[in-house]
Amino acid sequence: MASPPPPPPPPPRILLCGDVFGRLNQLYKRVSTVTKATGPFDALFCVGQFFPDSSDDQLNELMDYIDGRSQIPIPTYFIGDYGFGAAKVLSNARMENKGFKMDGLKICNNLFWLKGSGKFTLHEGAVVGEAQHEVTDLTCTDPVISELVADIKPRYHVAGTKGVYYAREPYLNNEAVHVTRFLGLAPVGNKDKQKFIHAISPTPASNMSGTEISMNPPNTTFSPYSHKEGGTHAKNVSKRPNSGVSDTQYWRYDVSQKRQRHGSGKNEKLCFKFVSSGSCLQDEKCNFQHDMDGREQFLRGVCFDFLNKGKCERGPECNFKHSLVDMAEEISHGKQSSKKASRSKECWFCLSSPNVESHLILCIGENFYCTLAKGPLVEDHALIVPIEHSSNVLDVEPEIEKEVERLKKALNMYFKSQGKEVVFFEWVSKHIGHTNIQAVPIPVPKASLVQGVFTLAAERVGFKFVESNSNKDTSERRFFLKIQSSRKVSIFYVELPDGTLLSHSIEGNEKFPAQFGREVLAGLLNVPNRADWRNCKLSKEEETKMTDAFKKRFENFDPFR
Repeated sequence: MASPPPPPPPPPRILLCGDVFGRLNQLYKRVSTVTKATGPFDALFCVGQFFPDSSDDQLNELMDYIDGRSQIPIPTYFIGDYGFGAAKVLSNARMENKGFKMDGLKICNNLFWLKGSGKFTLHEGAVVGEAQHEVTDLTCTDPVISELVADIKPRYHVAGTKGVYYAREPYLNNEAVHVTRFLGLAPVGNKDKQKFIHAISPTPASNMSGTEISMNPPNTTFSPYSHKEGGTHAKNVSKRPNSGVSDTQYWRYDVSQKRQRHGSGKNEKLCFKFVSSGSCLQDEKCNFQHDMDGREQFLRGVCFDFLNKGKCERGPECNFKHSLVDMAEEISHGKQSSKKASRSKECWFCLSSPNVESHLILCIGENFYCTLAKGPLVEDHALIVPIEHSSNVLDVEPEIEKEVERLKKALNMYFKSQGKEVVFFEWVSKHIGHTNIQAVPIPVPKASLVQGVFTLAAERVGFKFVESNSNKDTSERRFFLKIQSSRKVSIFYVELPDGTLLSHSIEGNEKFPAQFGREVLAGLLNVPNRADWRNCKLSKEEETKMTDAFKKRFENFDPFR
């Protein structure tokens, strides 16, 4: 006789807290009181501002915990990455934590920064989301928050920043059976003695029956983010004055793939899979270095053993170079054409390459072709790619440039026929082997949010975009980019649905997230798990069907017919 299945584990016990403002002594004193009264808890989540406003005393109090002079009694997770002393503390965390960590970046023992958006398992069967929400009522609803909450339909929505305690009635979500419970929490140590800490013990959905999940409390209301009948947003989702958005951060940032020889904890040797192909299935779990500079040298014909060991034991029999190659030196010696020929054989994008993914190609012109993206962020994610190997198309002749604009116009018209807008972006860099302009379709209601989301993402990384007004024509905007590229720096730019151009010149020593554009849009579209194209791979059969379907719909818009 079979033994009965083991009972499910008990639900996690979680403490929620409002703005901390660095007042950790008061916070953990209250945590201790609650724990003594009701038992131990698994974790503490802090919303709103975690760091002090300006007080040196409060910062010193916070640093006592970070430096280990005071002990943090419970795993504590925070999202508010601003305030007095935040920049220095979080900068150190970025350096010590390589890559995007789904369970937060460790600041010190038991303290973690929930950077970005995503999910992680706190307790067996209990998946916790980590989006930052800080708006409580419809009179000041932020359109980004409204979009996000309406899309992800959380079971719990916890907020700070308003300075008050507020527990709303549960509300129904459109196209979902469960309700959402909203809770606004006051700041730690507030003068009005309003509640700043709250305990919950949610049963994981995986341990609940369909009947249990769909049970609605008697005081359940309709969603505050949508009309009762149509499910459309109650507030017009539009750009706020000065293109501002809230401090929501629900994208993920990749880390620079520069080689970290000191303190990385990894083997100093290069990963051959990454150097030769540009990707490695092990990703961050790989014990070897994923070095873009090493890959660049390898593609220029430098021996892998020389790059890896500093020497090659094959001697004269080796057909590769045994010295680092300088691009400028190659050009000055007239070797650029042979370099291009060598690269074209390895490159995924060169049309003459045996490695080109030809089954994804949509149409071909004289100098450029259009293809579906491999590992697309969303359906119909397309690329505009030079036919010949090129890392920069900003300096091409005006006649050639017109072909790019024809393709962009065609894609614009096509996506509009599908009820969508399109965002174009490109990273022009010496680290990009073969440049490509990415075209990502987005729903029309989200079009007005794109500028604010990119602007806020830039601030989080540490730079500000230069804006070129949408009333300028295409040639003026491209000329603006050419001026920047003439400075011999890398450039990232994004073209918004209304034609506005946002650009950023990347200096030589600046660390720029390799997947910045894709990650920001992944957050906006609420698909953070698709920020990395390697998570979105399809079979060749699926890709072929996808391409054939696009070509059929695109037929009347194809500029090269």
